[in-house]
Amino acid sequence: MPKAKRLAAPKPKTYCAAVLGMERNNVHVHYHDHEYGFPIDDDNHLFARLILEINQAGLSWTTILNKKDNFFAAYDQFDIATVAAYGQRDIDRLLNDPGIIRNRLKVAAAIENARRIKQIQKDFGSFKKWLDKQHPRSKEEWVKLFKQEFRFTGGEIVGEFLMSCGYLPGAHVPECPVYPRLMKHKPAWSVKS
Repeated sequence: MPKAKRLAAPKPKTYCAAVLGMERNNVHVHYHDHEYGFPIDDDNHLFARLILEINQAGLSWTTILNKKDNFFAAYDQFDIATVAAYGQRDIDRLLNDPGIIRNRLKVAAAIENARRIKQIQKDFGSFKKWLDKQHPRSKEEWVKLFKQEFRFTGGEIVGEFLMSCGYLPGAHVPECPVYPRLMKHKPAWSVKS
């Protein structure tokens, strides 16, 4: 008698559905409930989110969330000015740190993007003000802009970065219990310009 094929459970269509059955202490539940989609006002935290998204490329978000504290420690809490000043000694240190993603291109992108954000801060007052000035845009327009301004910023990275910090809709579905809380924070996409 042939063995019955075991059908894989359908993959949840939204992050909200994916975390629904997870235990409360799961890294995804905390990220979903307290960070994902919520506006970020601090430039260093915006920079951190961008670098975490860049490091996720080709990997799972679970890996990044599990290494998040290590990233903050390795990149000096993502202090933009500090990372912008990194030299070869820092690059070597990062490439030898098993607590983070040791990818030469991603490390170089973090440093170069910190330098570019420093220039944006000089020109616009802050990275946040620059993002606000660009809003609203379609995802395609954002991707084009980010590819001009930053390194290692493809469509998926840019889309997730912008959705994760409130510049594009879709982080939470209206039925999600987090959605009403998110709307109290007025993400950029919910504000009519």
